[in-house]
Amino acid sequence: MVDFTLTDEQKDLREMAHNFAENEMRSVAWEYDKEGTWPQEVIDKAWEVGLMNSHIPEEYGGVGLDYLSGCLIEEELGWGCSGIGTSIGANGLAGAPVLIGGSEETKKKYLGMLTEEPKLASFCLTEPDAGSDVAGMKTRAVKKGDKYILNGSKCFITNGQYADWYTVYAKTDPDAGSKGITAFVVDGKQDAVTVDKKEDKMGQRASNTATITFNDVEVPAENMLGEENHGFKLAMMTLDRTRPGVAAMAVGIARGAFEAASEYSKERQQFGVPIAMHQAIQFLIADMAVKVDASRLLTWLSAVQLDQGKSNTLSSSEAKRFAADSAMEVTTDAVQVYGGYGFIKEYPVEKFMRDAKIMQLYEGTSQIQRMVIAREVLLPRNV
Repeated sequence: MVDFTLTDEQKDLREMAHNFAENEMRSVAWEYDKEGTWPQEVIDKAWEVGLMNSHIPEEYGGVGLDYLSGCLIEEELGWGCSGIGTSIGANGLAGAPVLIGGSEETKKKYLGMLTEEPKLASFCLTEPDAGSDVAGMKTRAVKKGDKYILNGSKCFITNGQYADWYTVYAKTDPDAGSKGITAFVVDGKQDAVTVDKKEDKMGQRASNTATITFNDVEVPAENMLGEENHGFKLAMMTLDRTRPGVAAMAVGIARGAFEAASEYSKERQQFGVPIAMHQAIQFLIADMAVKVDASRLLTWLSAVQLDQGKSNTLSSSEAKRFAADSAMEVTTDAVQVYGGYGFIKEYPVEKFMRDAKIMQLYEGTSQIQRMVIAREVLLPRNV
């Protein structure tokens, strides 16, 4: 039997997240988007009410939510403002490798840092010449005694300018391709770590995206996550855990655009009747509804499989691919429903459309997701 009934606790959590998104995010989203400014006040409020660090276990100060509950939060934050939502949720991406591969001391120190006060962490994988091709990274970590010396540059780092620590992937065996990568926790508040550039983005302008450079940064050996040269596997395990949340945020963006377009279609009149009475608009709205609901179902499946301890590599890639592409399609159609007004910043759908585009790009492009899906579908599990 398949049961999509949420528990009372999950319903309460979703309602709380929705109210926060409506009252604390939507009311200020346009100003943060317009100016591209940092939403520290909203982040502090999210931390205070328990909407950050959702999956950090209780022993490290977190609430230890299951992944489905996390997706309920992410959808509402995406509905409110995915830029602010990304700023709020990025600790989950940085923290996942620590949860998977960190020592007990590392978990207590760095995860505890996030739960004791509203501090931030960033995930550093992408480089200027190594995006989808992770094995092409140039950042190096060379062991010297009981330390590693880290050199390199990482780009497109969410919350990079404000992070207190970073999860950084670097080559420890430069001749071994993806099998020569190791992950480390790096303290961000040191002179050898510099923020080189804050990106001026098309969408999600309320989230900070920066380039971070590491110049002879000394990293204690105990800050290594997992085993040396096993960082690529750790990164893939991390993304299996975070892609359901990214998909959920895409659902929230699409749902927001769908709701706006539906309401507008009932108010806007052309040829003497609301445009919702015209079949051309009805078909757009109908397809939008299907894409939102189907995206949510795939997202929930990928989260539930994770909660059940099952492999969700296939379902998380399917969810992320479908929800991201659907968000782009739904928001584009929402602009179409609004007509010329949809192109004007006074109306909400142009922001939804700009915000949706990044969902097809970060944490693995839609094309990379297709490669993962094809591999999972075509190759036996033991290959």
